[in-house]
Amino acid sequence: MGDVEYLRSKLASHPDFPQKGIVFLDIFPILRDPVAFETLITHFLHHVTSHTIPSIPSKKIDVVVGLDARGFLLGPIIALRLGAAFVPVRKKGKLPGTCETATYEKEYGTDSFEMQSDAIKPGQSVIIIDDLIATGGSAKAAGELVAKLGGKTAEYLFIIELMFLKGGSKLDAPVYSIIQSDD
Repeated sequence: MGDVEYLRSKLASHPDFPQKGIVFLDIFPILRDPVAFETLITHFLHHVTSHTIPSIPSKKIDVVVGLDARGFLLGPIIALRLGAAFVPVRKKGKLPGTCETATYEKEYGTDSFEMQSDAIKPGQSVIIIDDLIATGGSAKAAGELVAKLGGKTAEYLFIIELMFLKGGSKLDAPVYSIIQSDD
C-alpha cells in the first residue's frame, strides 16, 4: 500500500457533521497513530523538497504559514524540518501586536484572518498549509496576507482537497493535496 492509500485508510468519515448532508473527513486518527503521522509529514516533505523547492527561484522555503487551527498541527513540524520559520494565521483578534487582516467568505457570511505585520519579509518564499481545502476562501485570505507583507507563495499544501468545490482555482499559486475527494 502506498502513502496516499495508507493515509486515506486512516481518515474517519462522520456523516451529517457539522450539519445534515455533509460528510466530515476527520484527520485526527492520522495524528493519533505515530507511524501514520510520520508518513504524512514525510510525504509533504518529500513533495516540497523534490517538487516545490526545485521549481522556485530561491531554491528554498523561508516561511511555512499554518492556518488556524489544523495548520498549526502540521506547519511547525514541516517548518522545523525545512529550516524555515513558522507563521500562524489566526482568527481576528487572537494575535498580539500590529496585524494585517484579510476577510473571506464562509458558507454563512464572512470571517477574517490576521497575521502579524512583521512575520514575513519582502521576497521571502512561503508555503501555506492546512488540513483541507473546500471552497478556498480561508486559504485565499492567507495568500492575500502573505502578499500584503511582500512574501511570495510558492505553493498551498493540504491533506485533503474537495475537488468538486474547485477551491484551488481561487488561489494565486499551485495546490498540492495528498488526498482528493470527489464527494
